[in-house]
Amino acid sequence: MKQFFINLRARLQLRNNKQLRLSIPYQQISSVGIIFSTEDNQKHESIKSFVSQLELDSKKVTVLEFLHSKKENYESQYDFFSIDDFSFLGKNNSAVAQKFNETNFDYLICLDCVTPHPAILQLLAQSTAHCRIGKYWESNKLFFDFMIDNNGSVSKLTEQINLYIRQLN
Repeated sequence: MKQFFINLRARLQLRNNKQLRLSIPYQQISSVGIIFSTEDNQKHESIKSFVSQLELDSKKVTVLEFLHSKKENYESQYDFFSIDDFSFLGKNNSAVAQKFNETNFDYLICLDCVTPHPAILQLLAQSTAHCRIGKYWESNKLFFDFMIDNNGSVSKLTEQINLYIRQLN
């Protein structure tokens, strides 16, 4: 029931978010937000590698993970939030997630290869990021400004995102 309300809030916030979206050339961006759901240690390793690539290019990277129930937090270096941070009516009470959401990222990248949890969609809907990037899902296309059709792993998704964002002009 809680997920229903989280999803409902996400759809309402998406409708009310009038942020001007634009794609900034990669060379000009300074801040990148990365959000993802916890799955396994291999996903964490792929994300750490992607973060390192961005940081080598002098990008300020902030990472937030959604910790599913009964999943292990493989890295304590990233801030996280969980379903327990939401009220019964779907309000996000996580200070970490709210701080992340208040950051005005140049790019906000969702690194989930399966349909994102409604909690992540809620953050994407509220985001003031200039460009929201993620995997292509027909049902969630309103949450993203730039989508990549990928049926592979997170490492393949990060490779493709890395390739395409560097080509944005």
